[in-house]
Amino acid sequence: MRQMMQMVAQQEEESEINLTPMLDVVFIMLIFFIVTATFVKESGIDVNRPDAPTAVVQENANILVAINERNEIWIDRRRVDPRSVRANIERMHAENPQGAVIIQADELSQTKILVGVMDSARQAGVFNVSIAANED
Repeated sequence: MRQMMQMVAQQEEESEINLTPMLDVVFIMLIFFIVTATFVKESGIDVNRPDAPTAVVQENANILVAINERNEIWIDRRRVDPRSVRANIERMHAENPQGAVIIQADELSQTKILVGVMDSARQAGVFNVSIAANED
């Protein structure tokens, strides 16, 4: 009887599944997905964008420029002088050559400022320039 109890205990011990390798693999996959994920930077101000029925979602929109109702230009959560927009876009485009420039202009901002930002982006060598709008 004693031998039988030892055999049953030994069989139960052998039938346990070791979960440590599986947890290691899951943890490594988690780290891989966190490191390879791309994050979109949002501009530092809220802008009331106009509605447009033809609006489409841009995938590589990494250079965001915002123009608020007081015609202030914001890039990367800081206010930028209109004369230095080109230099800032050149710097950000050098960091991410595939990125497009997305301009978030407030409904109350002046068209003159918007066109100036678009010209600065093209002078900086970025020809993929879009204006953000809400889908209708």
